[in-house]
Amino acid sequence: MTEGNFVDYVKLSVSSGKGGKGSIHLHREKFITKGGPDGGDGGRGGHVIIRGNSQLWTLYTFKFKKHFSAGHGGDGSKNRSSGAQGEDIYIDVPTGTIIRDTDTNEILYEVTEDKQEVIVMEGGLGGRGNWHFKSSTRQTPRYAQPGIEGETLQITLELKVLADVGLVGFPNAGKSTLLSVLTSAKPKIADYEFTTLKPNLGIVEYRNYQSFVMADIPGIIEGAAEGKGLGHYFLRHIERNSILLFLIPADTKNLKKEFDILKKELIKYNPELLDKQYMVVLSKADLLDDELRSEYSKELKTHFNGVPHLIISSAIQFQLTELKDELWKLLNT
Repeated sequence: MTEGNFVDYVKLSVSSGKGGKGSIHLHREKFITKGGPDGGDGGRGGHVIIRGNSQLWTLYTFKFKKHFSAGHGGDGSKNRSSGAQGEDIYIDVPTGTIIRDTDTNEILYEVTEDKQEVIVMEGGLGGRGNWHFKSSTRQTPRYAQPGIEGETLQITLELKVLADVGLVGFPNAGKSTLLSVLTSAKPKIADYEFTTLKPNLGIVEYRNYQSFVMADIPGIIEGAAEGKGLGHYFLRHIERNSILLFLIPADTKNLKKEFDILKKELIKYNPELLDKQYMVVLSKADLLDDELRSEYSKELKTHFNGVPHLIISSAIQFQLTELKDELWKLLNT
């Protein structure tokens, strides 16, 4: 999937189907000239149904189709025959999609499972035929109900990436490089900030044919919780990751301060994010000699005692197997 094909925010217009009209009909046969009412009911209009699909990773298809309408119900007919139901329309979305009312911004539904279905708009009810309205004093009613009109709603689909491990770090911390080495994903890699503008997903192959999903998400900066940089864009995606992997480059001026800034932005956006398990990794270890590595190792133990931590290098593939072991252990505790 190329970066340009990753779409995670779209606005759609959806319309449910109109209910069919009830029938006004009086029963007639060869030797029955004045039979009673037998007009059938109208069929209900089609529903608008959103369905989770684990095979989808993006809302890209909605760049080209933004209006969806369900079918209308059929009209009732004689012999109490009901009209056909309107055809439901199914809209497939990736798992991890939030559905909002565009006008109020209220969250209507969340689709988190494959094949999960939510009815966003119900079709209009069909009108009742005239046979419903007969009585001892009104034996030949000549009226029936019209079908209820369908409705139109403006909705916003917002995708939050679902992954086992989410990479958290400042721009240019080495997140894309790590993803490209551990998986077959091909994120854009360059020596400048905000190289990654869209999330990238990759599958990390582990022992015995096991695997887990890793997400490289646009870098965070100080003030991201207020929307600076790609702030809300980044933070929206990090919510749905099982484990947070904090990446701090070895050329940082202050390891602890950088971690604290990252942590602070997560807390400001959503305090529940730090309820997740996390691990701290010092990346770009190829920039360090043995003496500096030893010093950084002591510093990590001091600041992150009790938290899984490691020194790695994607460029020379230093301690990447140990990293996968530690992540797998966290995912399965």
